[in-house]
Amino acid sequence: MDIAIARTFLEVVKTGSFVGAASNLNLTQTAVSARIRVLEEQLDCAVFIRNKAGAKLTPAGEQFLRFATTLVQVWARAQRAVALPPGRETVVTVGVELSLWNPLLRHWLLWMRRECPEIAVRTQIDAAENLMEQVQDGSLDVAILYAAPHRPGVVAELLFEEKLVMVRTPPTAAPLSPQDHVQIDWGDEFAASFQAAFPDHPNAVVSISYGPLALEYILAAGGSGYFRKGFVRPYLEDNRLALVQNSPEFSYSAYVVHSTKADPGVMDRIREGLHVAAKIAV
Repeated sequence: MDIAIARTFLEVVKTGSFVGAASNLNLTQTAVSARIRVLEEQLDCAVFIRNKAGAKLTPAGEQFLRFATTLVQVWARAQRAVALPPGRETVVTVGVELSLWNPLLRHWLLWMRRECPEIAVRTQIDAAENLMEQVQDGSLDVAILYAAPHRPGVVAELLFEEKLVMVRTPPTAAPLSPQDHVQIDWGDEFAASFQAAFPDHPNAVVSISYGPLALEYILAAGGSGYFRKGFVRPYLEDNRLALVQNSPEFSYSAYVVHSTKADPGVMDRIREGLHVAAKIAV
């Protein structure tokens, strides 16, 4: 079995079309079709039903899906295993959502260096959806992200529960208008909760998708916004920010996501370090 064929099959499943798979894999649609044709010849059965709406799995394709996922995962692990740095027994790849990496990832890396010198570590920072896909296809061992969606073959374990709180710049006696509120992208769930809590709030004049940038903007220009409580704690303690009294708080939990096929021993070490790092970071 050509691993490229298995990856192509999984991409067609994910996108629901040969066109979408070709775009994501930087291939022509003809190349994608050729790979799927080879797969169907090898399996001696059709794996997709093609129509104008895209591509739908046949019953045989449904059966092959779990095997294709395992094939890709095993191959990715084999590649990492044979490319171990000197003196290391294994390597783990960890992905972290953009708004989570600092300082959590730094604390975890320092813990791993101190407590697990036999393990090589590779990390990346990416969007949650990309991280989930990479855990599913085996190219990532672990992802740390907020609002982990349910996916087949993937386990999501609560790492910590944090609160999003509304803060503002001083002096607190000075009035703030709705236009002074900076909207920060904390995901669809937060957006819905914010809308329910503030149904008459006008659309934000300034919207920023990255929390640290939003904080720098508010500190420089003044205003208010929702931030992770642990992240803004130092600014609250030195009075550069203040909590907005009587404003609602929203839950914002972080999860450790990994494949059901992950090595239990390695996962125990990763999990232990992440819990230590979370206690420091949150």
